[in-house]
Amino acid sequence: MARGQGHIAHCLSRILSLWRDSTFIISGRRRRTGSEFVDGVRRLAAGLAESGVRAGDVVAVAALNSDQYIELLLAVTYIGAIVAPLNHRWNFEEARSAMELVQPAMLAVDESCSQWAMELKNSNNLPSSILYLLVGDCSPSLNSTGSFLTMDTIKRSSKGAITSEPTWAPKEIALICFTSGTTGRPKGVALSHTSLIVQSLAKMAIVGYGEDDVYLHTAPLCHIGGISSCISMLMAGGCHVLIPKFDAKSAFEAIEGHKVTSFITVPAMMADLILYGRKGKTSDGGETVTKILNGGGSLSQDLIKGASCLFPHATIVSAYGMTEACSSLTFMTLRDPRVENSGELLPNKCVAESELHCQQQGGVCVGKAAPHIELRISGSHNDHALPSIGKILTRGLHLMVGYWDTTKPIALDSVEHGWVDTGDIGWISENGDLWLMGREKARIKSGGENVYPEEVEAVLHGHPGIAKIVVVGVPDIRLAEKVVACVKIKDDWKWFDTKFNHLGDEKVLSAEILRNYCRQRNLSRFKIPKTCMIWRKEFPVTTTGKIKREDVRKEAMSCMQLHSYL
Repeated sequence: MARGQGHIAHCLSRILSLWRDSTFIISGRRRRTGSEFVDGVRRLAAGLAESGVRAGDVVAVAALNSDQYIELLLAVTYIGAIVAPLNHRWNFEEARSAMELVQPAMLAVDESCSQWAMELKNSNNLPSSILYLLVGDCSPSLNSTGSFLTMDTIKRSSKGAITSEPTWAPKEIALICFTSGTTGRPKGVALSHTSLIVQSLAKMAIVGYGEDDVYLHTAPLCHIGGISSCISMLMAGGCHVLIPKFDAKSAFEAIEGHKVTSFITVPAMMADLILYGRKGKTSDGGETVTKILNGGGSLSQDLIKGASCLFPHATIVSAYGMTEACSSLTFMTLRDPRVENSGELLPNKCVAESELHCQQQGGVCVGKAAPHIELRISGSHNDHALPSIGKILTRGLHLMVGYWDTTKPIALDSVEHGWVDTGDIGWISENGDLWLMGREKARIKSGGENVYPEEVEAVLHGHPGIAKIVVVGVPDIRLAEKVVACVKIKDDWKWFDTKFNHLGDEKVLSAEILRNYCRQRNLSRFKIPKTCMIWRKEFPVTTTGKIKREDVRKEAMSCMQLHSYL
């Protein structure tokens, strides 16, 4: 490998210089200085190499968040092996499928996934040569046969901390991160050291991660959002605080107990934090938070307002991205208290050059591309009166190496002259803001017109009576597909399956009220839901919280066969 090539383990030198004798990482009751952490990584790297893990080998990891998870991530990549995080929320069949795809030399698990390990050891579809490693403190019964290595044992048995420089796997791959596809089996996305590093630099520049930060790991380290922000904070040199998995109570205890300055969320996490705060369960711990990065969907105005009250000094930045792009493609500042106090407009506020363009084009603004990223719309031309709507394409150092498949060479899908199709549809305004229409696969073809569910959902989410909403297309004889809105209303609201507006009651919803709401907000007539139905249970989601839209569609069709909706 050429000299000067980037490696995520190069962050160890910075950690050592900033935190040698100070607490660098906190995980439960365990606190470790920078020198203790770096020494642990290097000793573990040496032990893994002596145990037989080689450059290019895959080490699958199934565990909750901990300091030892991060230690293992850096140690594996230090010796040129590849980390493949498995989602601890998967069932056994999903875990076995992922294992069969990546064919790891080692599986590392903690207590939460120990049952997997026992079943996988007895699986006939996996090589008998796989090494098994315990992460953290596991029950003695799990290792009663002595067939599991432990991190402490590996460190003690090694001849000492590794002294050589970090090395690389073929194609510079550091990580295989699984997508959370809403249909079909998740794919293994191979990401390079370079893509992880440029993503980290972008977050440092845009979000402002720095050595003075105390970063709370709210997102799981098996997802690209959690991993990319973790590596960004490792490079920035900030302090790390870990809780095994997110819940509002644990998060607030960590924020207040360790004076946390930054963390990341998805809308569901933010909603839980706000609800917990409104119940009066918090003190003034939110005063220390200065940076919140949101992903996995846009925050509603209600959530932004709630977060602003709970974390009054926090700048809130939203990101749009995908696993194949190593996390974030675009960023947008939703709230900056420094600018608010000055009375000026937000510098990165998403404002279209023409309101007419916005009304005619539609979509949800997701901000501007990060400095290292190129975006364009397929088939776009500069001589159009309106910006072209089409497939969102991207190219740059942030892109994946390809989808992992041990049966054939790694290759990118849907690539033309270096441009990769994101699978999303949108348009780019004259000032460079990306407007997202939705997933191409979710597009509804109604009466010859294209309708993107996400755009309709974004409009209806603004109604004060709606808690959640999912829009799908169902077969229709006249229109080919018709737009159907599946609605969860807030607890103190009532739903009537009638065309009347019930104007005497302020907290009543009906299909006609929602359709009028869409008209008032200038949603095109063909995009307005023809059918609205009440949804009285939780929407089906993937392990990362993405709506399983096809499952909703099937259930909506079934309900429509039994009932008549207006």
